Amino acid sequence: MGVGDVNAQLYDRAVTERQFQPVKSADRTLEILEVLADSTERLSLAHLARALSIPKSSLHGILRTMVQRGWAETDPSGTYFGLGVRALLVGASYVDRDDVVSRTQPLLDRLGAETGETTHLGRLDGSDVVYLAKHESPHPLRMFSAIGRRVPAHSTALGKSLLAERSDAAVADLLPRPLPRLTANTVTDLETLLGELARVRATGHAADREESSDGICCFAVALPTTRPAVDALSVSIPAFRLDDEVERRVVDALTRVRDQFRRSAGAAVPT
Repeated sequence: MGVGDVNAQLYDRAVTERQFQPVKSADRTLEILEVLADSTERLSLAHLARALSIPKSSLHGILRTMVQRGWAETDPSGTYFGLGVRALLVGASYVDRDDVVSRTQPLLDRLGAETGETTHLGRLDGSDVVYLAKHESPHPLRMFSAIGRRVPAHSTALGKSLLAERSDAAVADLLPRPLPRLTANTVTDLETLLGELARVRATGHAADREESSDGICCFAVALPTTRPAVDALSVSIPAFRLDDEVERRVVDALTRVRDQFRRSAGAAVPT
């Protein structure tokens, strides 16, 4: 197959995707799941109807079906809704069956043992990074995180290591405006962020210094699981335990692990 044939196939696929119209009921159900997943508390029927612009009558029927199937739960009054246990089971199944998670968990454990700090595997999902795996630090004072938690990519070392794999134009298209601020140190100016991504490309690692969580610094490297990379490893350190020597040791450890992963993957890295 020639280059022209490949380009024609890619063009046809892009046109088909643009022309595709989602099934309305399925689209609404998935929107409800995403809103419930983003909330830290149960949401009222009225709140969901306003947030999703779905008539209450239609919304109530979908929610009752979701409750019956275990995808949502409700309070005794039947008017406040949250995620059900089925969502947890499916999310856990995704992580359990993910090849990158299984391949990198030993690396996370090794990094954790070597540095004594919390380590994470994160994946870029839109403009966010999602935690897929971790190794907990033994220290009583450490970063709090949870598998499945989403954080804005521009505020984290994990996210910046992955954004740096993309062109400035692609980054600008990907990120929301304005860039949300999580702490006083979060970079919210796009041009400043792009300058930092240039430094990440030059050094091979990314850092955030209390940009996502107050009191926590983080260092990360992208993993060559795809091109451009969507997965990254990080080490998170309370700021009071960080000095120049600790930073050097952590970055060296991350670089060694990334290079080892690259050698083991070899030509098998997908494009």
